[in-house]
Amino acid sequence: MEKITFRPEGEEPVEFYVLEQTRIGGYNYILVTDVEEGDGEALILKDISADGEAESIFTIVSDDAELQAVAGVFENMLDDVEFTDAQ
Repeated sequence: MEKITFRPEGEEPVEFYVLEQTRIGGYNYILVTDVEEGDGEALILKDISADGEAESIFTIVSDDAELQAVAGVFENMLDDVEFTDAQ
């Protein structure tokens, strides 16, 4: 499983494991988790950088409709993944 490091501006680097990625509506999305195996916290991140930029800029998907739609795509792609609301 690929491990990536995010470097939020003014914060400590954060590492995630990439479970899957997809492209919807012209945007790249990645499904990441904080643990390599087992149940963990998962986030769906959206690449908001312009095409051709050297570095990607990711934001956490927080819009409920977008989150449900993209989560549905990831659930279909991965047989063993089920999303639950942590709130």
